[in-house]
Amino acid sequence: MTQNSTLRTLAGLQVPYARHPAVRQLKRQGHLPSIHGTKLWGASHILIDFLSKDLAEPPRSIIDVGCGWGLAGIWCAKTYGAEVAAVDADPNVMPFLQLVADLNDITVTSVVARFEDLQEDLLASTDWLIAADICFWDELIEPVTNMIARAIKSGTRRIIIADPQRAPFLCVAETILQEYGGELIEWRTDNTRTAGALLVIENE
Repeated sequence: MTQNSTLRTLAGLQVPYARHPAVRQLKRQGHLPSIHGTKLWGASHILIDFLSKDLAEPPRSIIDVGCGWGLAGIWCAKTYGAEVAAVDADPNVMPFLQLVADLNDITVTSVVARFEDLQEDLLASTDWLIAADICFWDELIEPVTNMIARAIKSGTRRIIIADPQRAPFLCVAETILQEYGGELIEWRTDNTRTAGALLVIENE
């Protein structure tokens, strides 16, 4: 098996398969993600595909919340040259995030934190908050809704949350749209044919 057979190209990024030697080594070292951070989820493709066609002013700073392996944040760092804080509640995903960043010669800042930990001062200093597949349980509805509300009130300029349209996400979207406005955009990617929706809030 060649080294190339352990890598794939997604959205212009080099991304390792589970059989990549470095991924296997991290798992042998005991880095075993426990909050579904064990693979790349389809909503990351939706988010990146949407941003690749977007005409908004490029951000200088981004928070990638519930980042997992960090594909969307790394893509943003590469595409926009933005400073990216990759945030996840599971410390065991961070070595995999770093691996993907290293494979693409990109620097991101890893932050172990829950949705509740993202407070107004951090959100106020950030241009964009992005996320993909972060609302997959009913118990996540309240903390995700509250996080988005704090970001809006703090002045985060743009908030984009992608999801395959699970019921908890749609509940969050309904609440935010009613209270603060925004758009819920259905989206299907050109290449992977992955479908879902994006909650987009322009907070100018």
